[in-house]
Amino acid sequence: MSARLILTAAEIRAAEAAAMAAGVSVEALMERAGAAVAEAAWRFAGPLRALILAGPGNNGGDGYVAARHLQARGIEVMVAALGAPRAGAAAAARAAWDGPVVRFEEAPPAPLLIDALFGTGLARGLDAAVADRLAALAGAARATIAVDLPSGVESDSGACLSPVPRFDLTVALGTLKPAHRLLPAAGRCGRVAVADIGLSPAGDLVELGRPALTPPAPEDHKYSRGQVAIVAGSMPGAARLAALAAAHAGAGYVLLFESVPAHGPPHAIVHRAWGDGALDDPRIGAVVVGPGLGRDGDGKRRLDAALGSGRPCVVDGDALHLLDALRLTRLAGSVLTPHDGEFRAAFGDLPGSKLDRTRAAAARAGAVIVHKGADTVIAAPDGRAAIAPPASPWLSTAGTGDVLAGAIGAFLARGLAPFAAAQAGVWLHGRAAALAGKAFTADELAARLREAV
Repeated sequence: MSARLILTAAEIRAAEAAAMAAGVSVEALMERAGAAVAEAAWRFAGPLRALILAGPGNNGGDGYVAARHLQARGIEVMVAALGAPRAGAAAAARAAWDGPVVRFEEAPPAPLLIDALFGTGLARGLDAAVADRLAALAGAARATIAVDLPSGVESDSGACLSPVPRFDLTVALGTLKPAHRLLPAAGRCGRVAVADIGLSPAGDLVELGRPALTPPAPEDHKYSRGQVAIVAGSMPGAARLAALAAAHAGAGYVLLFESVPAHGPPHAIVHRAWGDGALDDPRIGAVVVGPGLGRDGDGKRRLDAALGSGRPCVVDGDALHLLDALRLTRLAGSVLTPHDGEFRAAFGDLPGSKLDRTRAAAARAGAVIVHKGADTVIAAPDGRAAIAPPASPWLSTAGTGDVLAGAIGAFLARGLAPFAAAQAGVWLHGRAAALAGKAFTADELAARLREAV
């Protein structure tokens, strides 16, 4: 995966401490950060007159450095200070700025607004007067840029601790933070650019990246490319969508088990009647169960057959409402794909952020969890996790989750590990949506998977 690292507030502090232990000063990191913000502002907004809002901490210090670099490019810059810098590096950055400084509450609007009030580590919301003034200045600007995070955002959870205006661009310093990809904060960040300031971070959370897929080898055949079994139920149309998606995602053989097989195009999908021993074929590489399954006794029996088949499963839709304590112990090696309502049905109201809850559910189930939504989170039982970049809002239509389940099933059947299969499926699902454009149906989305691959 070509993934970008995401660090929590504590992890970014540890990375900064490691850099300083290696001889990099706070002042040097601040200089790099401020210069990167100025470069991003120049590229994004051009020579607009700028107002930079500077807080009393290091985020404000970054703002003073950015002001100096923008002024050196010939841009008219004013700094609005919320208070005197309280940190040594920020105070030095303020001393190096020889341009105009006004009090925050007295600042006039400008075409370009750069918010350097508060960044990573904010624990409480802005005072109402500060939040209102920030909103007014942002509303009066032609372009708005946030330094590291919009002020008022909690870095690790993505919560908005006070009202936060929507920015056009956020310049993430060093790495992405969870709030750049978790709602509601992600919706306030606009476009996110990551500025390299010379850190060497490490962590187990990434932004979902383009998967490294390989084409079939000359010696491959339909079974080695992966045979997927789709278990239909009371609403067979959902299972047919999953089967179509598995085929277009590259599965070599797709079996669709229905109560009454309904043969029809595409004819490459093999329709069979469901019955005892349906999943006994040793060539089946993965099973998709849940789309349109139903929640009655027959649905439970089909789910139990899938979980008892010995194959990795993609568990979606109705099957997620049937996961009692016993079934939760039978999910090792599988991928669960709940939206918020299905997540609560399976795991209850867990505490913490969406990332925290998804990781806890993965550990409890011993399976990979794809917690779907505008901020899809994928978590493995060992704590590894990925957050998908924003996908098309047109995915909010019936059947797109069934398409995702089928695509993940195709990659599981190919032999990808569950975490890798889930990531590949989610990335290609988002890419297919981008290719499909606007107002597409789930059927059209499934067909676009071929282009995405």
